[in-house]
Amino acid sequence: MKHSILILGGTAEARKLAERLSGDPRYRLELSLAGRTLVPAEHAVPLRVGGFGGAEGLADYLRENGIAMLIDATHPYAAQISANAAAASRLSGVPLLALRRAPWQHQPGDRWRQVASVAVAVSALGETPRRVFLTLGRQELLPFEAAPQHDYLIRSVDPVEPPLSVPHAAYITDRGPFEEAQEAALLSGHGIEVIVAKNSGGPASYGKIAAARALGIDVVLIERPELPDVEAVGSVDEMVERLAHALPPL
Repeated sequence: MKHSILILGGTAEARKLAERLSGDPRYRLELSLAGRTLVPAEHAVPLRVGGFGGAEGLADYLRENGIAMLIDATHPYAAQISANAAAASRLSGVPLLALRRAPWQHQPGDRWRQVASVAVAVSALGETPRRVFLTLGRQELLPFEAAPQHDYLIRSVDPVEPPLSVPHAAYITDRGPFEEAQEAALLSGHGIEVIVAKNSGGPASYGKIAAARALGIDVVLIERPELPDVEAVGSVDEMVERLAHALPPL
């Protein structure tokens, strides 16, 4: 008999955790993705794609499938999913562990302006036309139509359809990780003056932050939302160790 674990994923850490646990005979794993990415990365365990119907739907799923542990390894900005996970844990009695990567810390030479939201980031770009590199999700790009004076370079995992209604925008579809040298060449080649990004943390997308520091490029950094106060660890290694104690062999 195995412990059933449901991982709420969509991050590199969730994928690595699934890989680490997939060969462990103590666990039966399922990885859930919200379905926002058209072509998800390959994973080592069975996938479930799509929502649960809010916190109550997730709680029902946990009970009906005999889940022994719920792991929230979603993106630091997936605040609603994390809130639903916390509520579902309370409703179902299934314990919850969160895997939360640490945010990036300001370093000497960083030219950051930290803002509370995408809307504030749009205003922070100013009225003077600038070459802007946007590294946000497709759902967060629409507000930039309110600032059509800028020249945008937009990178996303999936194509941006429909494209933004602005006169100057170029699109790149690519999936990280992105190295600093690669990012520096991209920023220099496109004459980028400012980056708009989230403080996602982790190494996969830090290359643009390091490259911006080296090149003296401004970064408008959207702050993280408030997440539920639940038991959390900061790395895949910590999560594997915590699970070994929380779910002893049956």
